[in-house]
Amino acid sequence: MRVVIAGQGYVGLPLAVRAAQVGHTVVGFDVDDDRIKRLAAGESYVDDVSSDDLRDILATGKFTPSSDPRSCGGFDVAVIAVPTPLREGTPDLRFIEESARTLARYLRPGATVALESTTYPGTTTELVAPLLEEGSGLIAGVDFHLGYSPERIDPGNREWNLTTTPKVVSGINPASLEHVQAFYASVVDTTVPVADTKVAELAKLLENTFRHVNIALVNELAVYANELGIDVWEAIDAASSKPFGYMRFVPGPGVGGHCLPIDPSYLSWRVQRTLGQSFRFVELANDINNHMPDYVSRRLVAALNTRRKAVNGSTILLLGLAYKKNSGDARESPARRVAALLLGMGAEVRAADPHVVEDAHVDSRVARVALTPEQIAAADAVILLADHDDFDLDLVVQHAAYVLDTRHRLTGPNVESL
Repeated sequence: MRVVIAGQGYVGLPLAVRAAQVGHTVVGFDVDDDRIKRLAAGESYVDDVSSDDLRDILATGKFTPSSDPRSCGGFDVAVIAVPTPLREGTPDLRFIEESARTLARYLRPGATVALESTTYPGTTTELVAPLLEEGSGLIAGVDFHLGYSPERIDPGNREWNLTTTPKVVSGINPASLEHVQAFYASVVDTTVPVADTKVAELAKLLENTFRHVNIALVNELAVYANELGIDVWEAIDAASSKPFGYMRFVPGPGVGGHCLPIDPSYLSWRVQRTLGQSFRFVELANDINNHMPDYVSRRLVAALNTRRKAVNGSTILLLGLAYKKNSGDARESPARRVAALLLGMGAEVRAADPHVVEDAHVDSRVARVALTPEQIAAADAVILLADHDDFDLDLVVQHAAYVLDTRHRLTGPNVESL
């Protein structure tokens, strides 16, 4: 089939490459000219697609990156995989809207459109369908097929990737579901069909809200356990020995990426707008997780004070700018807030992260350095924020004056855990 993937980010690019690998003719469409130039040159900026794999698939002629809307013409299947950020707490769906308008110009009878972008329940039928119909003169569910299949990309996960992770699929009617499922069955091992697009949209938000709430629980527990003089990590290990009725979550410096800082707020916004009610669990989790970087900075201030040092004038080395281990994704990373707070207090902030290569999400005042014995020893304090496998953590313990470990990976007399 001729396939168009609108959006070539952390979701769209892996899908485009995989679709080309199984034999579809794929256009990777993105309005960002710089991204398209990098893709055309065989340079990947996404963890789950290596540059070697990208160059291999480009050589077959099955994958064409393009920023020209005309390249979308003649598609059998189009997937919308664009960002859905928040703007002042309100869902920003302009990228979905722009993609739908572009695809509508090239929509043909019998074609299939699937939305992957995370959004509130009702987006597919209430927003995307009317835009496609208006721009094409065709009727959704009659002249063309339309569905929703939430992305489940976990950057850097070596076990569960696009192919192996079960894919929820849905359609606005049975025929749409059949065609949406047929496409995804060609690129993933397992599909999980549901009969309604709103169910699929809610399922995605449920997955992320579940994680968000439980991470907030252990984050708040970590704050109070420290004040009570209790080792929260040992308590979590003990609780994890129970083989039923418990799922392990661990504290951290905050949440990042798109899934947790943003996605649950889509559900909260929809409930408030439609029902006039507050989704209290989401709002409470937002409050706790959003303030964890502040807690990290307070812990550092307290640690330096006990060593008769002020933050003002101190050199602080941050290990990890990404929001999670072994990822180059720095979107909404708690490291950004930690760095901003320390810079605001007069610290000299340096950061090491071999995975984060784009500086768009990093304050220009943060000096990028390599993790060397000299850099570690030169710092008054080191904060481990993302425990990448590439980091030599023994080197950190050996040379650091003090380490605040937010991931509970280090031990030593100069180490404190979150």
